Formats: sequence, C-alpha cells, structure tokens
Amino acid sequence: MINFLNKLHDYLNLTRAFDFLGPLAMRLYLFPIMWMAGMHKYTGFESTVAWFGNAEWGLGLPFPTLMAGLVTGTELVGAVFLLLGFAVRWVSIPLFIIMIVAAYTVHLPNGWLAVSEGSGFFATDRTIAAVERLSRAKEILQQYGDYDWLTEQGSFVVLNNGVEFAVTYAIMLLMLFFVGGGRYLSLDYWIAKKFRSQAFTYKTSVYSRF
Repeated sequence: MINFLNKLHDYLNLTRAFDFLGPLAMRLYLFPIMWMAGMHKYTGFESTVAWFGNAEWGLGLPFPTLMAGLVTGTELVGAVFLLLGFAVRWVSIPLFIIMIVAAYTVHLPNGWLAVSEGSGFFATDRTIAAVERLSRAKEILQQYGDYDWLTEQGSFVVLNNGVEFAVTYAIMLLMLFFVGGGRYLSLDYWIAKKFRSQAFTYKTSVYSRF
C-alpha cells in the first residue's frame, strides 16, 4: 500500500513541470488590480491627498502628499513589475503592506463581505439591512424604470466594502513573496539563471526532492 501511494505521489510530482503557472496566474490577476488602483489615485491625486490627510472622513495620516505619492507609485510600479515578473519577491513586500493597511484602516469596520449578503456565516446586521434596502430599491426600479434594460449587464448589489478583497490580494502577495515570479515566464527566473547560478542550482535540486 505504501509503495502504491508513493507511486501515486511520484506521478503527482510530474505536475511540477508546470509549477510556473501558479505564480504566473497570480501575477496576471494582480496586475490590473494594482494598476487600476494606482491610476485611480494618480488621476485624482488631489482628492487622494485630501483623503489620506483628512482625519474626519479620510485616513488622517501625516505627510499626506508624500504618503499618497508613495502608495500611488508603489501600486503603479508594482503592477508593471508583477506583469514582467521582475523583482517579484521584493515588490510583494510593500504591496502586501498596502493591502494590510487598507484592510485595517478602511475595510475592517465593514466586516468581511465585499458585497452585502442577507444570510450566511459572514452576514451582519449591516449587510442584512443593506439587502433589505436593495430589495426596496429594486421594487422602485421595477415599478418606475425599465428594469430589464437596467439589469441587462448585471444585477444590482450593495457594496459593503469589507476586508474580503483586500485580504485575498494580501494572501496572493504573500504567496508571491515566498515562491517568487515562477519559472520561464518571469524576468526573475532568467536573471537568477544567469547571475545566481549557485542559488538557481540549489532551488532546482530542492524541487526535485519532493
């Protein structure tokens, strides 16, 4: 039985030839998210600075212009680096920090859910009340509007703005920090292969053991 299970595991290890697909998928997934977040801050930079600095309706951070510039630049440059697979482990660090700070300062008071739901383990009084209001809004639209046309491209929802997405992105960045950009389709792979041959050989031998 043990030999049979070991044989199955050997077959499973054959899939490691394609282990670069996981990091590649995460990089390609995160690229537009980070790029759009950075561009949104860049195109409305004055509003971004105001939001960073205002303690009443924003984050209330010191040096808001500097902080807004650093976050905006990190998201834009980080997005490009993720796309190219360049310095992936390094750029994952500040992007991860941004996601954690955003989750804690902006999204945490709203709970877990990104979109309000009226039932389920993560539903709260806030999301249940939002769904009730959404139902009422739909009734009004069905009565006074062209509801079929309004929902042709998708149904209406209420944004709860919880930590769900920020935590998901943070987990993906944490994975990229540990595994890097992946083989073959990242600049990091070819740079390491050319200039860090000893480390590259060691990493290859470690993969071959499992």
